Amino acid sequence: MEEVLQVFKEMVLASRDMPVKHLSCQYLQNIEYGAEDITILKDGLAFMSTGLHYPGLPSFSDGPGKMYIVDLLHPKPTPVELEIKGELDLSSFNPHGISVYTDEADDSVYLFVVNHPQHKSQVEIFHFVPDNTLVHLKTITHPLLHNVNDVVAVGVESFYATLDHSFQNDALHFLTLLLGLPWCEVVYYSPQEVRVAASGILSANGINISPDKRYIYVADIPEHEIEVYERKEGEQLMHVKSVAVGSLCDNIEVDHRTGDLWLGCHPNGMKLSPYNPEDPPGSEVIRIKNIHSEQPVVSLEYADDGHMLMASTVAAPYEGKLLIGTVFHKALYCDLK
Repeated sequence: MEEVLQVFKEMVLASRDMPVKHLSCQYLQNIEYGAEDITILKDGLAFMSTGLHYPGLPSFSDGPGKMYIVDLLHPKPTPVELEIKGELDLSSFNPHGISVYTDEADDSVYLFVVNHPQHKSQVEIFHFVPDNTLVHLKTITHPLLHNVNDVVAVGVESFYATLDHSFQNDALHFLTLLLGLPWCEVVYYSPQEVRVAASGILSANGINISPDKRYIYVADIPEHEIEVYERKEGEQLMHVKSVAVGSLCDNIEVDHRTGDLWLGCHPNGMKLSPYNPEDPPGSEVIRIKNIHSEQPVVSLEYADDGHMLMASTVAAPYEGKLLIGTVFHKALYCDLK
């Protein structure tokens, strides 16, 4: 039993000391219940999923989740709640990972949102209308799309999705982690076909795509690694390499100019659950430069012991600015210059 406990402690980095490295940051208004995922368009519009209820993790709100938008070109960026129209039950809306897709044919913007009503998994596709409205187009469910954590859109109705549990049952999933059984997958979805695109992952979390659309990046959270895949014919993913990050990294954002990866991470998973406000979970932002080179540069960009920001999950850069989101706490707007 002691050996099992030791394996678990190493996996969640339980004995790790929390570094502190701050930036010039301020809290974003209106975000009190987390911003689990954030993604930014090239024109500076940032989408945020807020109010996630996730089994085993705290939540400071009993209400349903919401989507927000922030204009980073505004002198004082302030999140505004997006109005959601269409056939979607907003009373059970529980948004998790998100991705945005711009159709080059007409510049239409589509937002893909992982949703967990009653702790099920489905993917919602919305059309973004510039008057701060999301028009719900479609709900996607499929037997392969269970325990979905995050998505990256690759078409108007197609995406890759990560599965963070190999079993629906939490106890069985926990057992696979302790035994080191890499049974989680990345699933490719399109209206024409749905299938496993990559497997052999201990627990797949954040996912994103390179600016040239050639590579897919996946965070394997308990392995403390980012997996790099190359997209092949038929949307299969070929594993290229693993990059060690030394932290429990959650979502991945990619700088569209430089191709750098920005990761929101949990420095010590032992503090996430059970939650203790006297000894809160910390936050960490890690950046990877030149990930396709023989020696990628992994650097710590922001770190806090939880007294300013708890349980960071995402770090989204834009033109010298950085948004940092969390599972259940606040969100930061930071200056990188």
